[in-house]
Amino acid sequence: MAVWTGNAKHLALLNGIADAYKAKHPEIGTITFDTIPYDNYTTTLTTQIAGGNAPDLAWILESAAPDFVGSGALLALDDTLSSTAGYDFADLSPSATALWRQDGKLFAYPFSTSPYAIFANLDIIAAAGQKSPADLIAAGSWNWQTVATEAAAVHAKSGKNGVEIRDFDYKDWTLLTTVWDGWAARPWSADGKTCTLDSSDMADAMAFLHKAIFKDGAIPGPGTSGDFFAGDTAFSITQISRASLLKDGAFKWDLVPLPAGPKGSYSVIGQAGIGVFKNGKHPQDAAAFLAFLSSPENSLKLAQFFPPPRLSQLNAETLGKTNPLLSKSQLEEVVVKGITTGKVSPSHTNNAQIAQQIRASLDAAWTPDADLPAVLSGACAKIGPLLAH
Repeated sequence: MAVWTGNAKHLALLNGIADAYKAKHPEIGTITFDTIPYDNYTTTLTTQIAGGNAPDLAWILESAAPDFVGSGALLALDDTLSSTAGYDFADLSPSATALWRQDGKLFAYPFSTSPYAIFANLDIIAAAGQKSPADLIAAGSWNWQTVATEAAAVHAKSGKNGVEIRDFDYKDWTLLTTVWDGWAARPWSADGKTCTLDSSDMADAMAFLHKAIFKDGAIPGPGTSGDFFAGDTAFSITQISRASLLKDGAFKWDLVPLPAGPKGSYSVIGQAGIGVFKNGKHPQDAAAFLAFLSSPENSLKLAQFFPPPRLSQLNAETLGKTNPLLSKSQLEEVVVKGITTGKVSPSHTNNAQIAQQIRASLDAAWTPDADLPAVLSGACAKIGPLLAH
């Protein structure tokens, strides 16, 4: 099984589940989890498939879901999952599985449906004389303008980073959706046929980001390193699976929903699916293992890092058993509410080519004197033909 995580705790959990499966199925010789670096994960995976060297199973990013689901390379899972004793196939959330279906068939199991949220370092925020997120939420002031103001104050006071969009690094533009959605800004229309990077909503969202980076110092600029979990950043936009990086007692922290934007409150979901490749060496054995890996019992174990798609497990009581660092209110307000109300990050067929064109176009936006309207218009000129294809 191909994965992109190198996290020791993630791999220990997966290997533990695999060992339990092998104990029940001694005819299965080995189950290995091969880590492919995130930056070139999908490219490497597609190269393996094209070369006739497909893994039996693989994690699939939501950005690549339309390509993989529509390619015919994946095995339909419905028969295997629904016929497995105790699986409870009907417990899988229709909204969580929608991205991974085609013609009524399920082609990947969405093992992680994780909302983006903000981790806040309460010590850094208080030292800069700013209000905590909880106080801002109580006052009805938890919005991007207030967060940017506080983040700028933190940077001016201490030199520490204000807001980090974790893993963005001025490369993975899809993570900007965690901010853009507050302006109802998306890269293309709902039907996927029209570029909307040059819309007024997107122009406003990008103007906010540009000012926060280059004028206010609220967001670290290109080439600036920082790490919330090392204690040098006030706010971090990321997913709850990162909670495992928090060190006991290193600093006081909170987990809160994404701030409201001019268009209101919103939630953004990142998803990952596990698919079985038809041309792998062991497709039926792999499907059977996936049924075990995603069973109610193991889904609950995975929920320690990856919020499950099972309706029966989407509650604070269940999630709290495997997420002891998070409070009941954090689980309810951030995780459960985020999953039930959020939008999945944007994805499109031919995603790799489209994403590369947008990334190359947006490079020109990350300078202090950037002409943002020209940048966004130029991006649409690049991807418009690809969307219409």
